[in-house]
Amino acid sequence: MKKVRVLHVSTAHQPQDPRIVFKQCQTLTGSYDVFCALPHADSTISPDIHFIRLPYFKRVIWRILLTCPLIMLRCLWLRPKLVHVYVPEFLPFAYIFRLLGSKIIYEVQENLHKKMHLKTLNRGFLLEKLFRWFDSLAQRHFYLIFTEHGYLDTYTNLTKPYAVIYNYPLLSFFEPFRQPYLPNRERPSFFYIGWLSFERAFDTLVEGLAKIKEYYPDFAVHLFGRRTFSDTDMERLPAFAMVRNNLRFYGYTDQRHAFAYAAQATAGLALLKPVGDYPDSYTTKLFEYMALGLPVVTSNFPLYKNVVERHECGLCVSPSDGTQIAEALLYLIEHPDKAQLMGKRGQAAIKKEYNWETEAQKLVCFYDQILNS
Repeated sequence: MKKVRVLHVSTAHQPQDPRIVFKQCQTLTGSYDVFCALPHADSTISPDIHFIRLPYFKRVIWRILLTCPLIMLRCLWLRPKLVHVYVPEFLPFAYIFRLLGSKIIYEVQENLHKKMHLKTLNRGFLLEKLFRWFDSLAQRHFYLIFTEHGYLDTYTNLTKPYAVIYNYPLLSFFEPFRQPYLPNRERPSFFYIGWLSFERAFDTLVEGLAKIKEYYPDFAVHLFGRRTFSDTDMERLPAFAMVRNNLRFYGYTDQRHAFAYAAQATAGLALLKPVGDYPDSYTTKLFEYMALGLPVVTSNFPLYKNVVERHECGLCVSPSDGTQIAEALLYLIEHPDKAQLMGKRGQAAIKKEYNWETEAQKLVCFYDQILNS
């Protein structure tokens, strides 16, 4: 029997985005004919997904004026039964699909109502007004998926069914990267993957690392992700000059390459300050480090402590206190047996509770519910 055709659309995500490509689209290929429009889409990633390659623009105005119309030109002929939208700038265009009979899912991956003021790019009075207007329309006319339950405190006017589908690790994806916990105590290393910003406590981390250098001068921190700050901003940090040579910046990197650097790491870093929606949202890094068997050093938000302290898989510290960060990292360096147990408990928690298998079932059921309604 011919499969129902569905279309996933993003103007901003990377071609190897773990959630969109490896989790959601791959999960749905068993039941649906899946098309995925992404910037620089790589058709070699999965033969079961029909990729549509888009250009990438950093500024949202060019995405609206150029990328979104291109998506319409290339995808209208598909006549998908369902369109899954990942970015708010495509919401006006989603209505065209809706007029042609498609059902629309709008996936909220960050709470811009709480986070817009933190943006250094793609913000302004007109953009914010348009976002709030189309976002409110989407709450009335579209089905919604949230990656965090905390977003429901903001999204309170929903008229259609919704689902909360967490971005938990895909166990099979992490299997090749699991290694025995063998940190180098003489030259300890730490691992970070994700956006780099001062809101994500990079400045406090640098302060803490300067204290570690007094005891372990040859440590290294492997940092994978785009920076939202400039070299000048970084060099203004009082402790940066002291640790400059200990920091390794790789930029955005496919996880399949980045995770190799976690093999001999002492800990995974997942520090965020209490701004925007961070205290109400799980950071995906937390669960990824646990899946890799690394002890985690993360922020002392109640939401995070409920995971880390309950499963005894790491340490929670103030993201604004460099001394606490340093003490946590030094403890893990100097107590490798306890750190190893933390990593094992984290892995066990992922296998039992925080994995994509349960979320995949919720995704498929939600699709069935929408398409059969």
